[in-house]
Amino acid sequence: MRPVTIPADAIPAGTSGGLGIELASLVAARLCHDLVSPLGAIGNGVELLEMAGEYPGLAKSPELSLIGESVKAARARVRFYRTAFGHATRDQRTAVTEVAQLAQDYARGTRLAVEIEGSGDLSRVEARMLLLALMCMDSAMPWGGRVLVCRSMSGWRVVGEASRTRSQPGLWGWLAPLGAPLSPPEPSEVHFAVLGVLAQQHHRPILWEVDATGGEISF
Repeated sequence: MRPVTIPADAIPAGTSGGLGIELASLVAARLCHDLVSPLGAIGNGVELLEMAGEYPGLAKSPELSLIGESVKAARARVRFYRTAFGHATRDQRTAVTEVAQLAQDYARGTRLAVEIEGSGDLSRVEARMLLLALMCMDSAMPWGGRVLVCRSMSGWRVVGEASRTRSQPGLWGWLAPLGAPLSPPEPSEVHFAVLGVLAQQHHRPILWEVDATGGEISF
């Protein structure tokens, strides 16, 4: 399958160079929106089967439990991706507790422990950047670890601690101000590129470091 790209000469005059990422975020939002309803319907069907008396023992069967847990996990991931990759206007706000819940759901069933400190609300752009930064830390710590997200005097810090990390200099380069052309990331690592371009688009410089036992992203 060939990737779909937008030629530079196809961008209307006067349009921001961020058109590509805006279209990508709209596509992500559309996909997540359309997937939520069928996943919800499957979840409702599982709940009805659990309450049905016509099938003794079905509610406690490992097969139905597996379906139910898989649906919950899929719905949680869709909600997470909808916020991380979906479209958001500059004036949209979201609660810190909502972002914390998305992060906890993302980490459930993995080797990653996530803690988010803070209260009140934050811009939707900040929420997107936090969730994308969490995904970057997850990629850097595939063997597990702990991630702490907290407010600082100047913005946000995402700090990761682990017994060991995976070196990915080519990917972390996306978080620096875009200069020399970078190699396109793999689909499983696209969050590095999205975070870097999003930060540049909204004029939010990123500071980052990663070593053998953890890393930090701040903006």
